[in-house]
Amino acid sequence: MAIEGFSQSRISVGDVTLSVHRGGSGPAMILLHGYPQTHMAWHRVAPVLAREFDVIIPDLRGYGESDAPHDDAEHGVYAKRRMAQDVVGLMEALGLGRAHVIGHDRGARVAYRMALDHPGRVDRLGIVEIVPTADFWAAWSAELALKAYHWTFLAQPAPLPENLIGADGAGYVARTLASWTLASDLSPFSPEALDSYLRQAGDPARVAAMCADYRAGATIDRALDEADRAAGRKIAAPVRFVWGRHGFPARTGDPLGIWRHWAEDVTGAEIDGCGHFAMEEAPDAFLAAMLPHFRG
Repeated sequence: MAIEGFSQSRISVGDVTLSVHRGGSGPAMILLHGYPQTHMAWHRVAPVLAREFDVIIPDLRGYGESDAPHDDAEHGVYAKRRMAQDVVGLMEALGLGRAHVIGHDRGARVAYRMALDHPGRVDRLGIVEIVPTADFWAAWSAELALKAYHWTFLAQPAPLPENLIGADGAGYVARTLASWTLASDLSPFSPEALDSYLRQAGDPARVAAMCADYRAGATIDRALDEADRAAGRKIAAPVRFVWGRHGFPARTGDPLGIWRHWAEDVTGAEIDGCGHFAMEEAPDAFLAAMLPHFRG
């Protein structure tokens, strides 16, 4: 599934090989997708960004057409620290010293972990539709727990969620996608993007990887956040935080205030008219909210 004007290649970044789409020219910009998506999450905004930037879009490990290694007992294989190292390995393979990074959903968790662990690699950071993992767990209310039930469901020990999803993987992912949109249906997704998302739901290795991603979120990722917060570590890169009025961060009370505890230079914008998937539900509003930060 190619994005218009982008080429695809497979690039070894250490213990995994990533599927990578690339297009445009200018300063390097890396886009990181979330769950349960692939690089196609960016297909409506990437061609516009490519007019000004060298846009690089990997499928995260375990997703799309990238390798999906087996998890380990500590869930370090799918820790955001390991995924961030994948992105650094990709930059090294491409000869890039620094890059702008924008992440959505799970990709945003990789992006801010990369900014914390590898500050010299990130010029400017864009965060879409999340608050940090430890803060999100701490913010749970009954309403949020019902909306974000997948955080606990997918984190259950293997193979419980894998077996249940395996009964109707495409149906499960389609329902998940629809329930997180403002329209509560699949209308925001192009046929090509939706096919990319649903196809991976039929691959047991990728279903297992997605569950491992959330097991890491409930354990090692949360612990790393708590340790950084206790140590007073902050993101050095300027941060632009964008969230949907009807998405997940909006239910945490003060999402922009939460991010201001994690970086010295934080600006933000709430996008109306969309749920969780700003780049596909409201691409023009997303670009208007995010692009000036990276031109700056």
